[in-house]
Amino acid sequence: MKRTPRTSRTAFHVFMIGVIAMSTFSLCACSPRLAANPQSPQQRDGLYRNVVPRVPLGFLKTVAIGWQFLTGKSDTTVPHVPIPVRPLTAAALLAAPDGSLYRLGHSTLLLKLDGEFWLTDPVFSERASPVQWAGPKRFHAPPIDIDDLPPIKGVILSHDHFDHLDRAAIARLAPKVEVFITPLGVGERLIAWGVDPARVRQLDWWGETNVGNVRLAAVPAQHFSGRTLLDEDRTLWASWVIVAGELRIFFSGDTGYHADFKTIGERYGPFDMTMIETGAYDKQWVDVHMQPEETLQAHLDLRGRWLLPVHNGTFDLALHAWDEPFERIQALAQARDVKLATPVMGERLSLTAPHAGDAWWVRAKD
Repeated sequence: MKRTPRTSRTAFHVFMIGVIAMSTFSLCACSPRLAANPQSPQQRDGLYRNVVPRVPLGFLKTVAIGWQFLTGKSDTTVPHVPIPVRPLTAAALLAAPDGSLYRLGHSTLLLKLDGEFWLTDPVFSERASPVQWAGPKRFHAPPIDIDDLPPIKGVILSHDHFDHLDRAAIARLAPKVEVFITPLGVGERLIAWGVDPARVRQLDWWGETNVGNVRLAAVPAQHFSGRTLLDEDRTLWASWVIVAGELRIFFSGDTGYHADFKTIGERYGPFDMTMIETGAYDKQWVDVHMQPEETLQAHLDLRGRWLLPVHNGTFDLALHAWDEPFERIQALAQARDVKLATPVMGERLSLTAPHAGDAWWVRAKD
């Protein structure tokens, strides 16, 4: 599945034009100075790069996509009945067996590994936006509030876009988190927001770190970064490998399809669970978000046993129907005999003995 560089700015940029244009200067006034990392092979001239370069979309195409978002979206991009959510409590989490996983929404996952808790890309705010009066709004409340979470061993961040890095959530989580694991540059944002630098570890692609008995590796992703119109690609993006005892887990963050999935699978696989983005895709930004067919291929490249599709079911970030990612990946998985896990938000999933779950999204349709 070879990829030719194509247009690459997602709905993130379309939204940025409308909202961040109103807030760029106030945001920049308090944004951190992101230090250059000249030692990183991924950085040139102060900007991080993909292995396969993105082709800039350009102003006119960006405006055209923005017009599509304003005038061409159907009412199927959001659910019209409540999404099923299973509420969680600290007591239930503490009593859960080791090797438990809970999907909290979008790309936010709570894992219990070696008796301790880990979070990926924790987003708990009402909107994935620089402001809470505009921008993509949640389809559902998180299954548990931050205040009710047990102590967190580590937070794993994939990149700094608003639907993955929630400043308000970081501020509330910080007192109960032992360590934040980030790609290069993302940790500088956390430090600027008041997180103790001693509790932040920043990794380049193929870098590894150990936290207790858990080993983490930052691995290549095909994406981009930035939180204003003026700081694009000044922080790195990454996928993550998580190894806890015999368990091997892959978390994609955001990425287009790329050849290094096979390399990751050869170096770190096979994986018991791959948690891979399946949503917010479009043919107009094929090199930064995967179509479901590519998600399935990435899972196979990684030598995954079970596939958990994420980056869906919580925010309206594209032009496709909100439930389309589930329908497409389910059909593809059945056709290729791939084991697919689709738990309800808040439902416990065992990493050692997963179950498929049901087609809960069908119940959330008119």
